[in-house]
Amino acid sequence: MNSRRDVRNNRAALFDGIEEGGIRASSSYSHEIDEQDNERAVEGLQDRVNLLKRLSGDIHEEVETHNHMLDRMGNDMDSSRGVLSGTMDRFKMVFETKSSRRMFTLVASFVVIFLIVYYLTR
Repeated sequence: MNSRRDVRNNRAALFDGIEEGGIRASSSYSHEIDEQDNERAVEGLQDRVNLLKRLSGDIHEEVETHNHMLDRMGNDMDSSRGVLSGTMDRFKMVFETKSSRRMFTLVASFVVIFLIVYYLTR
């Protein structure tokens, strides 16, 4: 029975060493794989962050361009409003005067201009 015990002890010693080495190698190999996966994931995240950074920069430039365009359009509208209000004030002044002579001159000039344009386009 001693020989049987010796065989078991030898076998246990033999396989314990292999199993421990195998576990260590497997654990080390698994750890290296995990590290590589993590590095790939970090690189992928860096690429996505860089892409988002470029996109946000492009969006910022586009918004700035539109803001400048809207400011110019607002200024143009203000100047047009000023010209239009001046013209309306002149019309009010013409129509508020009770002079029938001015009114007749105004209507006659509109009719003459209309007839000239009509004959030229015909």
